[in-house]
Amino acid sequence: MEVGDPDTHGNTNGIVHLSGVLDAADGHDLDVAITRRAHLLGDLGNDAPLDVRRSVALGELARADLMLDLDGPGPGSPGSLGSPGRKAVVNVHITDTTLVGHNPVGRWDEGRCPISSEQIKEWLGSASTVIVRPVIDLADHVPIDSYEIPERHRVQVQLRDHRCRFPHCTRPATRCDLDHARPYGEGWPTCPCNEVPLCRRHHRAKTHSAWSYDIVMPGSYEWTSPSGFRFRVDHHGTHPPDD
Repeated sequence: MEVGDPDTHGNTNGIVHLSGVLDAADGHDLDVAITRRAHLLGDLGNDAPLDVRRSVALGELARADLMLDLDGPGPGSPGSLGSPGRKAVVNVHITDTTLVGHNPVGRWDEGRCPISSEQIKEWLGSASTVIVRPVIDLADHVPIDSYEIPERHRVQVQLRDHRCRFPHCTRPATRCDLDHARPYGEGWPTCPCNEVPLCRRHHRAKTHSAWSYDIVMPGSYEWTSPSGFRFRVDHHGTHPPDD
């Protein structure tokens, strides 16, 4: 059986594409199981189109497998490797329009994509583990008098920048170091406005080579290479600084 990697980054609707090439018997059994569960969902009152119910059925089959104690002790036991099923960390971005009921939006950490309020309601109503973290202002400045970066800063910077801010790097910010853009030892603060996610390789390049950058504004950076080439890195990607 050969299954391709799913596009787990999702799109702006919180949907991912999954494809694979299976052994004929495995593919038949999977199709039968999905179809059977999809029809059962219809019998239980789910009036969504069959294709939608099939996608829901596949997710339920996956979570049913995750509930099984296949790795040893059950969830919560010492040394457990088991999983209680779907677990999603949802960051809810609060704005003035959100508070009056317009355009509420969340961001799903694992999928690294926006999700709608309807999806959040569905997840909260299912047999899922959902952690909802409020984020009031990603541009907030709360400096501390310490070199060590606290977790609340780390989460804020990860949500602001999403990935490594070295030119063309796409490593998720959740797997990056946080760099003090201007050194703490020279009197600069430990503050989200002075913290930038860089993967380990590019953190070392900035620290030990002639690569350097300036903060244009939080989330937007201008890099200079050892050869003098300049790059702007922001939420639009990497491009010439004059664009």
